[in-house]
Amino acid sequence: MTEFTPPTSAGVRFPPPFVYALGILAGWLIDRRWRWAITDHATTWRPILAAVLILAWLALFLAAATRFRRAGTSLIPNKPASAFVVSGPYRFTRNPMYVSLVALYLGVTFILNSWWPVVLLPVVLIVIQTTVIAREERYLRERFPVEYPAYCSRVRRWL
Repeated sequence: MTEFTPPTSAGVRFPPPFVYALGILAGWLIDRRWRWAITDHATTWRPILAAVLILAWLALFLAAATRFRRAGTSLIPNKPASAFVVSGPYRFTRNPMYVSLVALYLGVTFILNSWWPVVLLPVVLIVIQTTVIAREERYLRERFPVEYPAYCSRVRRWL
């Protein structure tokens, strides 16, 4: 009989922001062929909304990253988790960094003035859910068998 050894990390093989970047890049490339503008004329609301979303990304990401740093655990999903963070933005969402990347993604979309990245966003989120979040959740359940399930029962995955 072999003894079960828990994994040392979530086993994510690539930086998750790359998935978001690929969605934006694919949307931009499609838009170069088949233009689908959010607005066809100069507006003031589009750059303002883009700035608000980018600032939201920065604020949420920094808040989440600061909590990780204070806890002494790694931000990188293929490194071991040495602590379990439930404070700051983690009180409202289990994935504030990925939520923040959605804000950044939408901010860039408004800068590009194209609907195509918005159309591709569900695909990006499905890839993040299946290839990153599912692995992270499995790892955290094994690494923190009491704390993590209790946390999941209190806090939503996204919003």
